[in-house]
Amino acid sequence: MPFSLYPPPFDLRTRLRTRSISFENPTGAPGAGGQAASPLGPGRKGSAVRLIYPGETMQLADIEGPGTLRHIWATTHAKPEILRGCVIRFYWDDQPHPSIEAPLGDFFGFAHGRTNPFQSYAHSVGEALGMNIWLPMPFVRRARVEITNEATIRMPFFYQIDYTVGDEHEADVGRLHVLFRRENPTTPKQDFELLPLREGRIRYLGSVIGVRPLDPRWWGEGEIKIFLDDDTTHPTICGTGTEDYVGLSWGIQPNAFAYNGASWRENDDSTTTGRVSIYRWHVLDPIVCERRMRVTIQQIGHSPAGAKSIEEYMAELFDRADDWSCATFWYEA
Repeated sequence: MPFSLYPPPFDLRTRLRTRSISFENPTGAPGAGGQAASPLGPGRKGSAVRLIYPGETMQLADIEGPGTLRHIWATTHAKPEILRGCVIRFYWDDQPHPSIEAPLGDFFGFAHGRTNPFQSYAHSVGEALGMNIWLPMPFVRRARVEITNEATIRMPFFYQIDYTVGDEHEADVGRLHVLFRRENPTTPKQDFELLPLREGRIRYLGSVIGVRPLDPRWWGEGEIKIFLDDDTTHPTICGTGTEDYVGLSWGIQPNAFAYNGASWRENDDSTTTGRVSIYRWHVLDPIVCERRMRVTIQQIGHSPAGAKSIEEYMAELFDRADDWSCATFWYEA
């Protein structure tokens, strides 16, 4: 059953209890929302927003489990300096290190701090930067969320975390992990890692990829390579090109679909220069392993010279270096 339908909407006997955290109810406690007063009186929009100053870390949630974060909404100013310079972190079950650590915009599904309105399986972002993430995030004992402003300007921040408690999770339930990586520039002939080697049972959910070409020629011939379990030199899963991996073709079109696409491209010509924000979600085509997994993607370009055969086309390929980033999502225990 898809995550979004659990529990089924017709199940009225579920043991789950619904909760929500925002600045209007920072603990999510029953009956504790909307207590702050405004000039309009008690409980009338008295604590909707906070300013987060440069260098400041603010805790957004600290929840006792078991439970599941079901939906997060947030907004701030639509400035790349904020969306790339503000970092959100999630800590599951009293671990000292975060399992999720990413710039705010990348966590909400788009690279470079820029996007058009779009909807995918995992995210939806509105024209005025209403940012949503819909991935379920289970935890057993505790969930803690914080945000840090690493930019040089203050940011207004609105948010809401919707969750349930009372979920019956096994101890080894998959916790959501998000890794942000950037290489500027990448190293020729050294594939960019979307997911460095992880060991154990892993479900690779997908990645939000940002590319800033540093060469005016077409950049997207690199193949995805997914190494599973006993794979060493060669992977089990090997794609045919970068735009092919995100379900597009012949360049990057501004098409944002449920499981694949591009939420933003800088230029109208998708086969030359200009930044792009692309994504791929492996929901209906799950990618799982029992022991280990590693995911990489190549940086290969194409310099067309009028090839008339496959051999001539292959001769027009070249290794290149560009500015690549990723926010990669996966579940592991």
